[in-house]
Amino acid sequence: MPVPTHDESTPLASEVEEHIALVQRASATQRFDPPSATRVFVVANQKGGVGKTTTTVNIAAALALKGLRVLVIDLDPQGNASTALNVPHSEGTPGVYEAIVDGTDLDELVKPCPDIDGLTVLPASIDLAGAEIELVSLVARESRLDRALQAYLADCEAAGDRIDYVLIDCPPSLGLLTVNAMVAGREVLIPIQCEYYALEGLGQLVRNIDLIRAHLNPQLEVSTILLTMYDARTRLSAGVAEEVRNHFADKVIRTAIPRSVRISEAPSYQQTVITYDGSSSGALSYLEAAREIAAAGLQETPR
Repeated sequence: MPVPTHDESTPLASEVEEHIALVQRASATQRFDPPSATRVFVVANQKGGVGKTTTTVNIAAALALKGLRVLVIDLDPQGNASTALNVPHSEGTPGVYEAIVDGTDLDELVKPCPDIDGLTVLPASIDLAGAEIELVSLVARESRLDRALQAYLADCEAAGDRIDYVLIDCPPSLGLLTVNAMVAGREVLIPIQCEYYALEGLGQLVRNIDLIRAHLNPQLEVSTILLTMYDARTRLSAGVAEEVRNHFADKVIRTAIPRSVRISEAPSYQQTVITYDGSSSGALSYLEAAREIAAAGLQETPR
């Protein structure tokens, strides 16, 4: 939730007031306007446990539920995004491994999310764990995902079924899989946990993004920063949030994602928090964050 300003109300009253405001904003917008061109987001942070997969699936679900066509690419061998979206990804299941190593067309690999209309998934299986080693000897190893994705997006547009948003869920590392994602992407969405350690690796991530922009993908930009696991009761969360906002300014989404039991519970039911408990603070915060992302897409240039 947005970082509260100091006032005379109690923390509980402030939380209730913010929750009501989120409910009103969520119900006021039935559909999001599509962007003028497909937006391809790389959800990346080499630190584990900051909410990359949770952010990917919930932002994707929110955009799809508001009428947009969304593709999620699960690039993490653990396949957690595939689990949350209820898409099979057991060992041997065709998915992103076949796309980047074997060159299989995405048309044969993309699966619909059974719970959300307009949301499709390129799943990841444990087979992807060995892909980094296999990619080393392949020609144009850094751009294999980009070529497969651009061909698929062109086919969809030609068929009159344009994809509005692509979200690529990266593994918690800066290896060849993440490099493939950043070459394929146009915008980087960085989830930042509201704890001190989350800030330490941020500089290295930004430097790597700069290197990829300089040598492999000049169109790549850090467009969106999302604060996750925000705890309004602690000064630490407020301090980290302030530090991030001071550094990244308007790239930081105003809505921070709170710590929420419902967000943690949802994957065990193979759901996003938005389909699991749409009235929870976590679901409403992700809906509001998705609204901000969609609104930024209607501007001439990304935030």
